[in-house]
Amino acid sequence: MTDDLLVAENLEIVFGAGRGAFGRKRPGVKALRGVSVRVGRGETVGVVGESGSGKTTLGRALLRLVEPASGRIVFDGRDITRLGETQMRPLRRRMQLIFQDPMASLNPRHRILRIVTEPLLFHRVVADAADAERRARAIFDRFSLPVSCLARYPHELSGGQRQRVGIARAALLAPDFVLADEIVSGLDVSTQAQALNLLKELTRDLGLSMAFISHDLSVIRAICDRVYVLRHGVVVEEGRCEAVFAAPKHEYTRALLDAIPSPRLDPGWLQRDTAME
Repeated sequence: MTDDLLVAENLEIVFGAGRGAFGRKRPGVKALRGVSVRVGRGETVGVVGESGSGKTTLGRALLRLVEPASGRIVFDGRDITRLGETQMRPLRRRMQLIFQDPMASLNPRHRILRIVTEPLLFHRVVADAADAERRARAIFDRFSLPVSCLARYPHELSGGQRQRVGIARAALLAPDFVLADEIVSGLDVSTQAQALNLLKELTRDLGLSMAFISHDLSVIRAICDRVYVLRHGVVVEEGRCEAVFAAPKHEYTRALLDAIPSPRLDPGWLQRDTAME
C-alpha cells in the first residue's frame, strides 16, 4: 500500500547459527519464520503473543537492531534490509524505541536533563544546549512532569515518571516511527492509563506511526488500530482490532482471549482510570 511507512516481508531471524565443535555447522534457532507486517502512516499496530513468541525480536528487526537471515524491510519506500550502520545513522532519529524497563535504559550516572537532551545534540536537531534545554522543559510541561525532574537522577523518580521520561526522550526527536516494547507492563493501572493516553495524544498530534508490543490484550485493544498475533515466530492472525477481538479465527487467539481474567474486554478503561486521578 502506498500509505505504508514500514513494511516487513517474509522475515526470518535465526539465532546461534554458525560453526560448532570440529567445524560442524549449527543450524541455529529460528525466532521468526517468514513474518510479514506493515505499519501505515499515522497508524498504531499491536503485536501480541505469549513470552517467547518472537514479539521483541520482531520489533528489533523492524528497527534493524537484529539482522534478518532472509526477507526484507522497507522504510518510507526505501529498502533498508542490508544498509550498513553509516547509512542507517540518518534514519535512526526517525525510528525510535521506547524501552520496557526505563530504569535500565536511563543512564543512572546522568541527570535527566542530559539524558533527554543528548540525542537532540547528537542528531543535530537543535542549534545548541540552550535550545535543547528549552525543548526539554516544554515537553516536560506537556507531559505533566515537574521541570525539577530535569535536575534529578533516574532513581529519584517514580516508575511512572521514568516511563514518561522515556517517552519524552523519543518524542523530542520528532520521529516518524516509534516501537513501544511492553512499556506499561510494570506499572499500576492508573499509571498505565496516563502513559497510554500520552502515547495516543502523540500519535494523533504528531502523526506518528507506532508498533506497540504487549502481552496484554486489553491494552492492545485500547490503543491499537490493527493487531498481529504471534506464536512461535509465526503470525497466526492479523486484522482490525475490533474484528479480531470480536471474532478470533485462530484457536491460539481464542486461547489468549480466554486467559484474560475478565472475559469482557473494556475499551473505555483508559478514560475512566485517567478521570479518577
